[in-house]
Amino acid sequence: MADKLTLDANGKLVVPDDVILPYIEGDGTGVDIWPASQLVFDKALAKHGRHVTWMEVLAGEKAFKETGEWLPEATLEAFRDYRVGIKGPLTTPVGGGIRSLNVAIRQLMDLYVCLRPVRWFQGVPSPVKHPELVDMVIFRENTEDVYAGLEVAEGTPEAAKLRAFLHDSFGWELRADSGIGIKPISKTGSKRLIRAAINYALARNRRSVTLVHKGNIQKFTEGAFRAWGYELVKEEFADRAVSWDDCGGEPGDRLLVKDAIADNALQQVLTRANEFDVIATMNLNGDYLSDALAAQVGGIGIAPGGNINYVTGHGVFEATHGTAPKYAGLDKVNPGSVILSGVMMFEYLGLQEVADDITRALEETISAKIVTYDFARLMEGATEVSCSEFGHAVAERI
Repeated sequence: MADKLTLDANGKLVVPDDVILPYIEGDGTGVDIWPASQLVFDKALAKHGRHVTWMEVLAGEKAFKETGEWLPEATLEAFRDYRVGIKGPLTTPVGGGIRSLNVAIRQLMDLYVCLRPVRWFQGVPSPVKHPELVDMVIFRENTEDVYAGLEVAEGTPEAAKLRAFLHDSFGWELRADSGIGIKPISKTGSKRLIRAAINYALARNRRSVTLVHKGNIQKFTEGAFRAWGYELVKEEFADRAVSWDDCGGEPGDRLLVKDAIADNALQQVLTRANEFDVIATMNLNGDYLSDALAAQVGGIGIAPGGNINYVTGHGVFEATHGTAPKYAGLDKVNPGSVILSGVMMFEYLGLQEVADDITRALEETISAKIVTYDFARLMEGATEVSCSEFGHAVAERI
């Protein structure tokens, strides 16, 4: 009988053999990529005597059509109650309308870590000479920074009031036609993000954690993020980790914690990819970095993501690409992002053998040059298949 995830006395997830997990199909191409991904998931689960009872919940255009709400409270409650779930891409209008539903889910559930592993799969076309050097895991803070949405529009009474307050209180001169945003970076938010990154690196015997920031310019927000990170190393991890300044880059048997200015980091992940391992950074930097790194290993079409609260055990795993509505229903696009997000989800649930089988089967399929159109147009001798055919090809190799 299907049952929910629970937490044991030590805060560890307990996963029944038949577990109920909520999913959001997704807007646009979600109608294509979810069935292909579910086929792969179910095949791998069955091989290891496991089963997921998939429970559909609504968000985005499908939710709006059926309920009049873009993000029904029932959907959030399902993710809270069942703890872990997965979702396809959701619509986010540019410049107006609703705010990002993806950001809303992260903030309303306090999923403070956006976890994005980036690695190359043999055979995937890449614009760089050595994509095999890219093997990084990004911990992107999910609840603060400019994504907090604390902004007022140009020409509004609110903007005038805030501008006057900033002038009178701090002597700040802002142009009268400015939109104004607030960028909060807290010690609490920074330390819990960096703590999660260090714990992850230690548990998996990774080599280093790099704090990526723009602290040379934004000294009291991004500079503070860096300072709080190094403070955390000394407070909580002194026996297992050490900062660059305290070891001269020679950490011995401890984890090395270092930092990099954001613009330089964006250059060096291209030119010195092997020097980066686990990266901890703030919301906007993490957005840029994860997409830039994805481009090196095949594009955002196969980039997975997870949004996690390591304290409560909640996690929502997701495709990181957009909805691509012009391809919706054409059975054409690459389902790799959702498939690999499922791999992350199964790893989080402790079902490593399920995750490993999916990863191996995906890599074997791509190595055989059985790929969807986005890869086929960049590979010589490729066999181009549809989204559903690709899902079947992966499932057959499990």
